[in-house]
Amino acid sequence: MKLKLIFLLNAILFTVSSCHKEIVSESGGIDLISNVYFDASKGLDQMESFHLSKINYSQNHLIELVPETSFPDINKQAYYIKDSLYFQIGQSENNIIFSEISQKQKPLSVWDKKVGAIYSKDWIHNYRNRRNLSDTVLFNKKFKRFEINSPWNYTRFYIYPTDTILPYSFYRHAEKDYRGRLERIDSYNKKTDIFVTLQLLPRKSWDDQAKELFEFNNFVTSRKNN
Repeated sequence: MKLKLIFLLNAILFTVSSCHKEIVSESGGIDLISNVYFDASKGLDQMESFHLSKINYSQNHLIELVPETSFPDINKQAYYIKDSLYFQIGQSENNIIFSEISQKQKPLSVWDKKVGAIYSKDWIHNYRNRRNLSDTVLFNKKFKRFEINSPWNYTRFYIYPTDTILPYSFYRHAEKDYRGRLERIDSYNKKTDIFVTLQLLPRKSWDDQAKELFEFNNFVTSRKNN
């Protein structure tokens, strides 16, 4: 009887762990959007929207396009990212070879990058003091939520339950705890009366410049293999 019970428990644990096996997204894009509301306690009329980053990925290769603040359709920076390293790409360069770019440039660490998508190993401040909230629905998607309240800031986090992970995340440690993807952060600064929303918006398609770069490298790779 004891052996049967142990076997049953092991089977249950295996089933639970199998259900939460993470799936890596092979290709697609991610947009990082931020809306900033000034004098938020008086209303949400004074608002500025910023397209912070356009990330495109194909397996472990990333192309990040950083739009101009005033003209989002124009990119002021472009980066090639692999693992924890990044390289600058010229605005007119659509024929770079990923495997050769490190020979032309000195690799830089993504942890030091200050423009576009910010990479950080830090945990959410006061994460241990968080409080779970009830689930909610935004834009036809159901989210798990938790909040962190301090004398200076109030922040609410929205996590979309999914087994599919992306090559970029705001706070990976929270995603592991809640078994999902952190897609939205709302933060209110009580001193400055500024309310900020930060959104991660996944998409299936690539931007035009990234599409040309990926297709060119796929072409070069296929020719080498033939």
